[in-house]
Amino acid sequence: MRVAHLILTYTNPAQTERMIKAMWHEDFDYYIHVDKKFDITPHLILQNIPNVYFIEKRTDVRWSGFSTIIAEFESIKEIVSTGRNYSFINLLSGQGYPVRPPQEIANFYRDNVGKEFLEFKDFIHEWPEGLLRMDGYFISDYNFPGRFRLEQAMTMILPKKRIPYNLHPYGKSMFWMLSPEAALYVVNKVENDPKLKRFFSLSWASDEFVFPTILMNSEYKDKVVNNNYRYIDWSAGGANPKVLLTEDFEPIMESNKLFARKFTADASGVLMDKIDAVINPTGKSIPEISAVKL
Repeated sequence: MRVAHLILTYTNPAQTERMIKAMWHEDFDYYIHVDKKFDITPHLILQNIPNVYFIEKRTDVRWSGFSTIIAEFESIKEIVSTGRNYSFINLLSGQGYPVRPPQEIANFYRDNVGKEFLEFKDFIHEWPEGLLRMDGYFISDYNFPGRFRLEQAMTMILPKKRIPYNLHPYGKSMFWMLSPEAALYVVNKVENDPKLKRFFSLSWASDEFVFPTILMNSEYKDKVVNNNYRYIDWSAGGANPKVLLTEDFEPIMESNKLFARKFTADASGVLMDKIDAVINPTGKSIPEISAVKL
């Protein structure tokens, strides 16, 4: 049983190093996608960590844009093309962190082969606000003066957007743990269908509903578990989750989650120290790692 952890990141390679070291396991491989608009050079030292690889076809990722999906799709295809036999691909961000010991995480994957893990709500029956992301026209991958006015005009003038094939929409979180077969199914379904690709590319934050919508309208539906095992605190409101601090230690560790976010090296350093003391009490380090200086 092997797991490919796909890490989407853009800055602070030291924080990415710390995350990988905290969750390093001989059955895990780590694939790093560095946002194309950032210099990859500071990140290359991470190749000194065993089982770390870099995604070659990098994407310029824009917040809430379809470019996030493109980055995920290209990364999935590269991981599958290695020919390695993975049971899961686990999507992470550079601001995530493990909250369980690596062996416990590995045991979870081993015990749940054959399942697909996503977190979502039914847009129609549970989260109608989510439909706003799909009904209007959005061009979030572009940033120019007047963009929002243009989006409003497109939404007013053009025919109302409707999800192709009357698919039932689901979504909530962009993070998932999927078999390579299920992940590649989504890639092929969207990339090979111009109607689906156009619909999702003109939606807002489609990375949060592409995977659950496609899989919950497929033969994979009965394998899906509505849980991505992430601790994320949205209590602050707004479009971004709370940066986790020392005060969040007990709720995090009392949860049944495997990973948490959002961490920053400066604000969350003490919290990560406390988590490390639980998940790696011996302080054992991985051999032959050239440390990135914080």
